[in-house]
Amino acid sequence: MSSPPMAPDALAKLFAELCLEAGAIVMEVFGRATIETRIKGDSSPVSEADERAEIFLLAALSRRLPGLPVIAEESAARGITPSQSGCFALVDPLDGTREFIARRKEFTVNVAYVENGAPIAGAVYAPALGELWFAGGAASFVRAAPGAPLPPASDWRVLRTRPLPPEGATALVSRSHLDAETEAFLARRKIKDRIDAGSSLKFCRVAEGAADIYPRLGPTMEWDTAAGDAVLRAAGGVTLIPGGEPLRYGKADQNYKNGPFVCFGDPNSATFS
Repeated sequence: MSSPPMAPDALAKLFAELCLEAGAIVMEVFGRATIETRIKGDSSPVSEADERAEIFLLAALSRRLPGLPVIAEESAARGITPSQSGCFALVDPLDGTREFIARRKEFTVNVAYVENGAPIAGAVYAPALGELWFAGGAASFVRAAPGAPLPPASDWRVLRTRPLPPEGATALVSRSHLDAETEAFLARRKIKDRIDAGSSLKFCRVAEGAADIYPRLGPTMEWDTAAGDAVLRAAGGVTLIPGGEPLRYGKADQNYKNGPFVCFGDPNSATFS
C-alpha cells in the first residue's frame, strides 16, 4: 500500500475504537488471581494479555484496512515482519508488561499509522485508568471504560503541549529502565520536578502539558513509541534523536529498533546540550 487508507483523523478514531475493545481483553486477564507469563528470546516478559490483544488487533486491522502492512510486537518476536514501502501500522498490544505483571496500572494498548517515516495517526489506551489519547491532525483525550464505545466528540479534550516553565522542566523518567546516561542528561538541564512513569504514558503526559521532557537514551522498539509519538507531535511537541532530527520509523534494516531519543513539549527548548 503506497497511499494512506483514510484521513489521519479517521485513522485515529478507528485506532481509538480498536484500543478500547482490546483494552477489555487485557483487563480480563488483569483481573485474574494469577497472570501466566513467559520470557521471550530478548529476555522481556509476555503474558496471555499481550498475545490475545494482538490477535484481536491484527484481525480487526486486516478487516478494516485490508492490504495495510502491520508490524506487531509479538508477531515480530516470532520473526513475522511484513514488508512495507513507507505506509504501515505499528501495534504494541500491551506496552508496560512489567507494570501489568506487577499489578501497576500504567500499561497501555497502542496502535499507530506511519507514512514516510513519521507517525501521523495513533491511539494510546490505558485500560486500567480508563484514559484514552488519540491523534491524527489534532490530538485528543477522553475517558472511557474498557470495551465501551468511543465517547462522542463533544466529550473529547483537545491536547496542546505547554511552553517550558521558566522555573524549570518537569521530567518524566522510566520506572523500569532508568539508566546512568539518562541521569547525566537530566543533570545538565534545569529540572524542577521528576515523575516516574511506565509505558507510553510518558509521551501522553508531555502531550497534555503535565510534563515537559522525556528522555529515553536506552533502546526501544518502534511499536513501543509510535502511537505516543503521534499524539505528542499532533499536540505540538517533538521527538528528537541526537543531532536534532525527528525520530523516524520504518527502520526494517535495524529490525525496527530505536536508538536514543528525547521528547520535548516545547520545540523551542528542544536541544540535547
